[in-house]
Amino acid sequence: MSSLFAKVLTVSDGVAHGARDDTGGRGVRDFLVAHDFSVVDHRVVADGVDTVAAALIEMSDGYSGLIATTGGTGFAPRDLTPEGTLSVVERVAPGIAEAMRAISPFGRLSRGVCGIRGRAIICNLPGSPKGAVEQLGAVIDVLPHALALLANEPTEH
Repeated sequence: MSSLFAKVLTVSDGVAHGARDDTGGRGVRDFLVAHDFSVVDHRVVADGVDTVAAALIEMSDGYSGLIATTGGTGFAPRDLTPEGTLSVVERVAPGIAEAMRAISPFGRLSRGVCGIRGRAIICNLPGSPKGAVEQLGAVIDVLPHALALLANEPTEH
């Protein structure tokens, strides 16, 4: 079993109400597993600042690892995942979010943020399975090192 842990939070009114399939969340989960992360939780919440914030608080309390959200990062009126995330993170990690956005032209339409709460790194990904995996792929190589630093584990530098 991997020592890298991840949780996935799908943010979508449609998925939460059973009207849409959670392709984004499954895509993120499968990508993480393929990159040696143990996905220990996968939840779905409706869009909204409060729903996202409450889920992230619950998921990050006492947890050390990655929390990848998918959905709610765009320009639609209900796309409020970044606002919910910013309301709970203690420190932002702009370099990770910038690297994720730089991976493709459509990345410029993502308002996703990344930050730290306790010993968890929270990364907002788009709802599109292709966009979510593409953006996560842009930073997957640095996440193990970042998580080790956050957990105060020995690293190579």
